[in-house]
Amino acid sequence: MSAADETREQPRFTGMALDRAHGSRKDADWLARQRRDPAARVVMAGADGVAIRDDEVVRAPAELLGDDDPVLLGLEDGAPRFALDLDGLDDARRAAALDGGELVGLRDAGAVLARAEAGLAAYVMALLNWHRRHRFCANCGHATGIAEAGDSRHCPHCGADHFPRTDPVVIMTVEHDGRLLLGRRSGWPPGRLSVLAGFVAPGESAEEAVVREVREESGILVRDPVFIASQPWPFPASLMLGFHAESDGGVPRPTDGELEEVHWLDLDAVRAAMGDGESPFRLPPPISIARFLIDRWVAGRGAEPVTGPSAW
Repeated sequence: MSAADETREQPRFTGMALDRAHGSRKDADWLARQRRDPAARVVMAGADGVAIRDDEVVRAPAELLGDDDPVLLGLEDGAPRFALDLDGLDDARRAAALDGGELVGLRDAGAVLARAEAGLAAYVMALLNWHRRHRFCANCGHATGIAEAGDSRHCPHCGADHFPRTDPVVIMTVEHDGRLLLGRRSGWPPGRLSVLAGFVAPGESAEEAVVREVREESGILVRDPVFIASQPWPFPASLMLGFHAESDGGVPRPTDGELEEVHWLDLDAVRAAMGDGESPFRLPPPISIARFLIDRWVAGRGAEPVTGPSAW
């Protein structure tokens, strides 16, 4: 099955198949055995992307790991897989580690990798992003160290334990009378539209965030938000929570400065923006949950989604 076909069935970057081995990570002897395992491999990424070769994530020899505490991704068919941060290597070691592979941005990698491989790419990027950004304790400012084989970081000065952070974001199709609410964010090129989205606020449920974000961004009131699907989105650390909500209508207008324009588009206009006809609008690429939700909305109206070239 092609990456494009898989994208229609579930959002990209889901489906990572490794066993994360949570129950064994605190066992130092077990971890040492994993490092010595002849089947051990490293998955490599940097801030700019993940190492791939022949449309697969590169799994390089574990000898590339340094003497520092390793970041274990998990077990793949029983064989250990570690993460290697290419940003920590000098140019010569980085080139040797890639060994014919290439560093590809995660958005581009997600467009060509199979589902499980794209999920692995998102996982290693998200985990290394977090470690890279949390080398110092938020409580006392001292340097932290890797703990639980990369599942956390520990501060030896104040004893605080820090765990990978994921920021929840709601993203939603909003419908009224057979039309879909789409907007263009400030800074986007003319004609680029997507569904609305925003971060969940402290003390707020995801459903409440859907109602609030749509009202704040467009002035439109929505009701009955229903969860559809989620997608890891490590740019650098978001979890996209996809919803569908209904509205009783109204004239949408940008209200909080985040949107430049916002429209109700009927089915024909949405399909044209997908590439099935002339349109002044462009929609998100197939790797995004935004496009997944739009495709789902189109398919729910008895029309086959049109998946054209990526516009982003």
